[in-house]
Amino acid sequence: MGKILITGMSGVGKSTALQLLRLRGHRTVDTDTDVWSRWVTTPDGSPDWVWREQAITDLLAGHATGSLFVAGCKTNQGRFYPSFDQVVLLSAPAEVLLARIAARTGNPYGKRPEERDAVLHHLATVEPLLRATATHELDATAPVEIVVRQLEELAGR
Repeated sequence: MGKILITGMSGVGKSTALQLLRLRGHRTVDTDTDVWSRWVTTPDGSPDWVWREQAITDLLAGHATGSLFVAGCKTNQGRFYPSFDQVVLLSAPAEVLLARIAARTGNPYGKRPEERDAVLHHLATVEPLLRATATHELDATAPVEIVVRQLEELAGR
């Protein structure tokens, strides 16, 4: 069984996949919380929501049995790639991302025009970097049950 990082743009379905994986008995961690992430100020003065490195290190080092699925998209996640068995990029076109963000109720990010603009900017600038470093890419326009089955296969289940 493996340690799988699920990454991708806002609205791609990381949290939805985690919910189904958890219901199927897997250990899951959504890193978009204060437990796993924190705000920092970058050298240019802009804010950045990054992983709490010691917390992520402890999580990955302490996982010994079964599959662990970790979801997130942070600027410092690449430091942890060697500790994951797979780095999986979920991808979907811009119109799908924006429609999902508009419809979701559990996460307010992406509702404001400037946040939607940021999502589109990240899709153009960040997703290619994720694609270049991922071990696998999954089409997140597929039904979530199919995406989850593919994730389980990558974990060796």
